[in-house]
Amino acid sequence: LNPHFPLRPYQKRAFQYFIKYWTEEFDAKPTSNQLLFHMATGSGKTLMMAGLMLYLYEQGYRNFLFFVNNTNIIDKTKDNFLNDISSKYLFSQNVTKDDRQIRIREVDNFQSTDENDINIVFSTIQGLHTRLNNPRENAITYDDFAEKKIVLISDEAHHINVETKAGLTIDKQGGIKLKGKVSVKERRELISWESTVNKIFEMGTDNILLEFTATIDFNNQSIANKYAPRLLFDYPLTQFRIDKYSKDVRVLQTDAGLFERALQAVILSQYRRKIFEKNKLLIKPIILIKSKTIAENKEFRLNFQKGIINLTADDLRKVKQTTNDDTLKRTFAYFELNKIGLENLVSEIKVDFGNEKLLIIDTNNDSVKKQLALNTLESPTNEYRAIFAVDKLNEGWDVLNLFDIVRLDVKRDARNNIPGLTTVREAQLIGRGARYCPFVLEGFEQAYKRKFDDNLEHEMRICEELYYHSTYNPKYIQELRTALVKTGIMGHNMKKRDMLVKPEFKKSEMYKSGKLYLNDRQKYDREDVSGLSTMIRNTLYQANLLTGKTMTENLFADQTTKGLERREETVTLGTLNKSLIRKAIDKYEFFEFANLLKHFPKLKSIDEFMTSSDYLGNMKVVVSGSSKQLESITKNDGVGIVSKVLTKLVNAIGNDQKEYQGSKKFKPVMINTLITDKKMMFADSESNDKEFGKSMTDVNETSIYLDLSNKSWYVYNDCFGTSEEKYLIKYIDMTYEKLSKQYDEVFLVRNERFFKLYNFDDGKPLEPDYVLFLRKNKDNTSMHYQVFIEPKGNHLLEKDKWKQSFLTSLKDEHKIDQIWKGRKYNIWGMPFYNHDAEISFHETFTKNLLT
Repeated sequence: LNPHFPLRPYQKRAFQYFIKYWTEEFDAKPTSNQLLFHMATGSGKTLMMAGLMLYLYEQGYRNFLFFVNNTNIIDKTKDNFLNDISSKYLFSQNVTKDDRQIRIREVDNFQSTDENDINIVFSTIQGLHTRLNNPRENAITYDDFAEKKIVLISDEAHHINVETKAGLTIDKQGGIKLKGKVSVKERRELISWESTVNKIFEMGTDNILLEFTATIDFNNQSIANKYAPRLLFDYPLTQFRIDKYSKDVRVLQTDAGLFERALQAVILSQYRRKIFEKNKLLIKPIILIKSKTIAENKEFRLNFQKGIINLTADDLRKVKQTTNDDTLKRTFAYFELNKIGLENLVSEIKVDFGNEKLLIIDTNNDSVKKQLALNTLESPTNEYRAIFAVDKLNEGWDVLNLFDIVRLDVKRDARNNIPGLTTVREAQLIGRGARYCPFVLEGFEQAYKRKFDDNLEHEMRICEELYYHSTYNPKYIQELRTALVKTGIMGHNMKKRDMLVKPEFKKSEMYKSGKLYLNDRQKYDREDVSGLSTMIRNTLYQANLLTGKTMTENLFADQTTKGLERREETVTLGTLNKSLIRKAIDKYEFFEFANLLKHFPKLKSIDEFMTSSDYLGNMKVVVSGSSKQLESITKNDGVGIVSKVLTKLVNAIGNDQKEYQGSKKFKPVMINTLITDKKMMFADSESNDKEFGKSMTDVNETSIYLDLSNKSWYVYNDCFGTSEEKYLIKYIDMTYEKLSKQYDEVFLVRNERFFKLYNFDDGKPLEPDYVLFLRKNKDNTSMHYQVFIEPKGNHLLEKDKWKQSFLTSLKDEHKIDQIWKGRKYNIWGMPFYNHDAEISFHETFTKNLLT
């Protein structure tokens, strides 16, 4: 796959589930190769399809049918699969197997395909039904699916469930009976879509049907029953948002005219652009302006154009003076602080939102050129800033830099306080727009995740938010919120929490002049690497030689037949002729000397790589073949054996690569520059830990109730963390009396993403949850201790073991320049705090800090 699209953890899990399904037997395994991937909008379903194509190619599949209900999605997917100069091309530039180039190509049918290629037929489900039932020359036919192994890939697969949704049954006379309610349109689909897919899937026992959708209706019992044995991977929008892969959604209501509402979106869009530019990010925010009808779309496009042409500084001044929205107030404050005059801002808007940068798209305004523009809105060369649309973009539209949706229609369609179809579709559109726009910032590892949930007032926070601009209509907004919560893109009962530093701490010497010692991350220069790792060199590799022998067996004879004779022999690579090794090496770009030097700076030559015991020289391969082959390995066999090892080494060396190291030297940072007030957002019932997001005075577990407002040793006014965090605070509260007798100052601080430490071995970042500051006077010296503590639930103890190893190594491994006379600083780390193992933690804590 394209290395520019690294797999996310949930995508890796999805591939693991499929591989387990394919390679293993287990109790819940489906009886047919029909599987559903239920994955959120924006979670990378198309990348999953590309990866599964490559995996199934290795399993012997060459022919793939991609079908969907929407032509726009077909065009976009072709670009992703076939256009190797597209920024969204999903495959690597060179796809190879056994040193053979594999082409990914579009075909019309599977009758004369190349068995070495990945052959794809692209079709809408409607077009597929028509072509299959009205055969013509060179078109795909039902025979294609009976004669060859085919992988059917269904995108937006909820569209092929009409029969199931309707509860279709056939009576004795062949008549169709429907139990469920379906529309006229769905009745037309009923005679084609689902039945056509089922028919072609069942024509070959080796055929595979992979379905992908974000919106399957599991509330429909028939659909739930259908997919119960077929749901391979479930990653809904709710989890997608909880894992921070989406924008946060904000609703901005305005009691003003249509153009004024759109103008607010324009102002916010310009503000975002300036924030991106300030942080050296080349990202252009997009606005979607949504009309109900084609006529309204055209009319407002013209009105918007006139409004921008006639825009004045007074228009912006009016928005500034009348708004009571905090974000708009902050926007104008930013303009004023950075001396961006409203006259200059008007000039910018007239250029950035001029006529040539407005795109209208609906049934009457569509073309290949416009579709290309829509699919490349993230490109720096695409200058469109506002898109005017009706319903054309509800499905299959992938754009990450959409930050504002302006709704022009003001009508509600709810009944009995239940959101109507229009509102639900609006919520689904918002879900598409809420895909996170990735950007890289120093100090943050993940480009594709929200970074400021725990710092809502950070200036970059607006670059993680999608604004939905609506007329002032509280009932509609409540219905929309209900629909957004149901789809999963908005959390239920979201609460903003204030984390306030206590005034007493701000007055303390610790806050005024105290220091927190931190290390940094350094590029690993690999100067200490002098060969392949021991693990790689000691691995026993395997290679099978084809004997070319044949054997005839009498199936009717009652006798035991002797199998083809094979034996094994261990071959050391260094004993092979160097010319064989060199020929194998020359087949791989990875083993060019210039590239090897990046991994092994002390390597002197290719000859050393081939012969030295630090590299290939002593590596061993178990070779299976006939006695004659093993007695004298031919030239081709030798190259093949070495190639088998080199193929494994490409991944092994890459995985063994270490880019960073954490410095053992720690440098001071003033505490008062790090520890600040914070505004944080929590959603009820979205964590496996029922205490997360709750105050310690409002908890489920009475055993962890604690009013922190009067605890001078705790720096913040409250704790909203996990149950393990709250148990740790209770533990410190219980030991505080002993600590206060031994130390002059005791302060516990929750690390709200204020700082990171970097693992000594590989530079992996760690944000310790808590730091305990201790100070005492000893022998005319002020002794300062900073003790890092991580509360950890049972389910994370094994996974995060590396963090504990790092923390417990701090005491002996850290280095500090003790430059302050009369002061000595110490850095320690504790083993994980776990409530179930509190006795063990207490023993270590007492031994280190209370003796």
